[in-house]
Amino acid sequence: MILSASAFIAALPLIAIAAAPVDDSLPVIEGVIAPATRLELVKDGFNGTEGPVGLADGSLLFTENRADRIVRIGADGSIAVFLEPTGGSNALALTAAGEVLAVQTTTPALAIVYPAAKARVLAAGFDGKPFNRPNDLVLDRRGGVYFTDPGASPARAPAAAVKVSVIAAEPVTAIYYRSPDGLLARIDSGLGRPNGVQLSPDEKTLYVADTYGEHLLAYDVSGGRTGARRLFAKLAGFRQTENGPSSGADGLATDAAGRVYVASSVGVQVFDSAGAALGIIPTPKPPQNLAFAGEDRRTLYILGRGSVWKLRTLAPGPAERAK
Repeated sequence: MILSASAFIAALPLIAIAAAPVDDSLPVIEGVIAPATRLELVKDGFNGTEGPVGLADGSLLFTENRADRIVRIGADGSIAVFLEPTGGSNALALTAAGEVLAVQTTTPALAIVYPAAKARVLAAGFDGKPFNRPNDLVLDRRGGVYFTDPGASPARAPAAAVKVSVIAAEPVTAIYYRSPDGLLARIDSGLGRPNGVQLSPDEKTLYVADTYGEHLLAYDVSGGRTGARRLFAKLAGFRQTENGPSSGADGLATDAAGRVYVASSVGVQVFDSAGAALGIIPTPKPPQNLAFAGEDRRTLYILGRGSVWKLRTLAPGPAERAK
């Protein structure tokens, strides 16, 4: 009997074909990401994810800012509420005395929010005018604080769609420094959207992310004085959006070797201390902020859009500062 082609194929034994394993390893970045490193989801579904800072015990604090609470992720992976309410805390730092310092948005301010017995406002405005909406901060070893104030909202309407009926002053977008003795100075103003702020490990360079700009900005720092603005590194992913140009540059981190990590629309961009691009750490959703934590400070936590991820890095975060 001669079988037809279709009958012949139907008579063949079934052979199981194993699917090729999916390689979800991160791209290797020399000195930062080792081969076979993977991004691990800690938890999804938070109501806002901002302001991470690592603690000495290996845990991490961050703000669930839309829920007005601070959350703690333990070194053992446990997750618990650390503080609520928080006055709309957005970004956090840790003082030498163990106090939690925050920029607040409910009533815009720079304030100590923990412990409760020491809670106090350190600054609420400049030159007789209140802040707009402080966003990020970094504390130097002298006890001074750099913080950004990008304005009330990241949304911008196209210029052609704006109809001006009342002449009003535009909110001042600025970077401030509060010295250890409490003096407040405006370092720079008129940026598009000054967002994340960070110091190099030797604290000789201040980095600022301009969400609307194509470059990560830098300022030389010496003896508490800050130099002129300069372009430090060109960011990938800069593009025109319906609200104008944007790189999505947000939170920043530095490691002990002076590399700079930028949360942006394309993932976490990594640069060396001279501003050369080293690679990009991809994330499932655009990240908003990041920080080193863990007892050896080799766990990089990345936060964004209600999610928290972590990965192990070859390079540790700076040992001298919590952030």
